[in-house]
Amino acid sequence: MAGLSSLVLLAVLARAGREMYGYEIAKAVKAEGEGGLIFKQGAIYPVLRSLHATGLLESRVEASAFGPPRRYYNITDDGRRALAEWQFAWRDMREFVDDALKAGAVAGAGDDARPSA
Repeated sequence: MAGLSSLVLLAVLARAGREMYGYEIAKAVKAEGEGGLIFKQGAIYPVLRSLHATGLLESRVEASAFGPPRRYYNITDDGRRALAEWQFAWRDMREFVDDALKAGAVAGAGDDARPSA
Protein backbone atom coordinates (compact mmCIF):
# COMPACT_ATOMS: atom_id res chain seq x y z
CA MET A 1 0.00 0.00 0.00
CA ALA A 2 2.97 2.33 0.53
CA GLY A 3 3.59 2.54 -3.22
CA LEU A 4 -0.02 3.46 -3.87
CA SER A 5 0.06 5.99 -1.05
CA SER A 6 3.20 7.56 -2.51
CA LEU A 7 1.56 7.81 -5.92
CA VAL A 8 -1.53 9.50 -4.45
CA LEU A 9 0.45 11.95 -2.31
CA LEU A 10 2.72 12.97 -5.19
CA ALA A 11 -0.33 13.43 -7.43
CA VAL A 12 -2.08 15.62 -4.85
CA LEU A 13 0.97 17.84 -4.45
CA ALA A 14 1.59 18.05 -8.20
CA ARG A 15 -2.03 18.99 -8.85
CA ALA A 16 -2.01 21.61 -6.08
CA GLY A 17 0.94 23.36 -7.66
CA ARG A 18 1.98 24.75 -4.29
CA GLU A 19 3.40 23.59 -0.99
CA MET A 20 0.99 22.06 1.51
CA TYR A 21 1.25 20.90 5.12
CA GLY A 22 0.35 17.38 6.26
CA TYR A 23 -3.21 17.92 7.45
CA GLU A 24 -3.98 19.97 4.35
CA ILE A 25 -2.67 17.12 2.18
CA ALA A 26 -4.82 14.62 4.10
CA LYS A 27 -7.91 16.78 3.52
CA ALA A 28 -7.11 17.04 -0.19
CA VAL A 29 -6.71 13.25 -0.46
CA LYS A 30 -10.03 12.74 1.27
CA ALA A 31 -11.76 15.30 -0.97
CA GLU A 32 -10.37 13.74 -4.14
CA GLY A 33 -11.46 10.30 -3.00
CA GLU A 34 -14.98 11.60 -2.30
CA GLY A 35 -14.63 10.72 1.36
CA GLY A 36 -13.11 7.29 0.87
CA LEU A 37 -9.63 7.43 2.30
CA ILE A 38 -7.36 4.60 1.14
CA PHE A 39 -5.18 5.01 4.20
CA LYS A 40 -5.54 6.60 7.60
CA GLN A 41 -4.59 10.23 8.02
CA GLY A 42 -1.77 9.42 10.43
CA ALA A 43 -0.30 6.99 7.90
CA ILE A 44 0.53 9.77 5.45
CA TYR A 45 3.28 11.25 7.62
CA PRO A 46 5.72 8.32 7.33
CA VAL A 47 5.09 8.27 3.57
CA LEU A 48 5.73 12.01 3.32
CA ARG A 49 8.98 11.59 5.30
CA SER A 50 10.04 8.74 3.04
CA LEU A 51 9.30 10.75 -0.12
CA HIS A 52 11.28 13.63 1.37
CA ALA A 53 14.21 11.37 2.28
CA THR A 54 14.38 10.05 -1.29
CA GLY A 55 14.34 13.57 -2.77
CA LEU A 56 10.88 13.35 -4.31
CA LEU A 57 9.58 16.04 -1.97
CA GLU A 58 11.19 19.06 -0.36
CA SER A 59 9.99 20.42 2.95
CA ARG A 60 10.32 23.31 5.30
CA VAL A 61 9.03 23.98 8.80
CA GLU A 62 7.14 27.14 9.66
CA ALA A 63 5.95 28.33 13.05
CA SER A 64 2.21 28.38 13.52
CA ALA A 65 0.36 30.98 15.58
CA PHE A 66 -2.27 28.40 16.52
CA GLY A 67 -0.35 25.29 17.52
CA PRO A 68 2.79 23.36 16.78
CA PRO A 69 5.04 24.24 13.83
CA ARG A 70 3.83 23.00 10.45
CA ARG A 71 5.97 21.12 7.96
CA TYR A 72 5.16 22.16 4.40
CA TYR A 73 5.87 19.79 1.50
CA ASN A 74 6.34 20.49 -2.19
CA ILE A 75 7.03 18.10 -5.05
CA THR A 76 10.51 18.29 -6.62
CA ASP A 77 11.45 17.83 -10.27
CA ASP A 78 12.55 14.28 -9.38
CA GLY A 79 9.16 13.80 -7.75
CA ARG A 80 7.39 14.90 -10.94
CA ARG A 81 9.47 12.46 -12.99
CA ALA A 82 8.73 9.63 -10.54
CA LEU A 83 5.04 10.53 -10.59
CA ALA A 84 4.94 10.32 -14.39
CA GLU A 85 6.65 6.90 -14.32
CA TRP A 86 4.38 5.60 -11.54
CA GLN A 87 1.25 6.87 -13.32
CA PHE A 88 2.27 4.93 -16.43
CA ALA A 89 2.93 1.79 -14.36
CA TRP A 90 -0.39 2.24 -12.53
CA ARG A 91 -2.32 2.48 -15.82
CA ASP A 92 -0.67 -0.72 -17.05
CA MET A 93 -1.41 -2.52 -13.80
CA ARG A 94 -5.01 -1.29 -13.73
CA GLU A 95 -5.59 -2.49 -17.30
CA PHE A 96 -4.07 -5.87 -16.45
CA VAL A 97 -6.26 -6.28 -13.35
CA ASP A 98 -9.37 -5.06 -15.19
CA ASP A 99 -8.74 -7.59 -17.97
CA ALA A 100 -8.18 -10.39 -15.48
CA LEU A 101 -11.38 -9.51 -13.61
CA LYS A 102 -13.39 -9.34 -16.84
CA ALA A 103 -12.06 -12.73 -17.90
CA GLY A 104 -12.96 -14.16 -14.50
CA ALA A 105 -16.45 -12.64 -14.62
CA VAL A 106 -17.10 -14.10 -18.08
CA ALA A 107 -15.77 -17.53 -17.09
CA GLY A 108 -17.86 -17.58 -13.94
CA ALA A 109 -21.00 -15.91 -15.38
CA GLY A 110 -23.13 -19.00 -14.85
CA ASP A 111 -21.85 -19.75 -11.37
CA ASP A 112 -24.14 -18.94 -8.47
CA ALA A 113 -21.39 -19.37 -5.91
CA ARG A 114 -20.05 -16.23 -4.30
CA PRO A 115 -16.49 -16.02 -3.00
CA SER A 116 -16.21 -16.26 0.74
CA ALA A 117 -14.70 -13.36 2.64
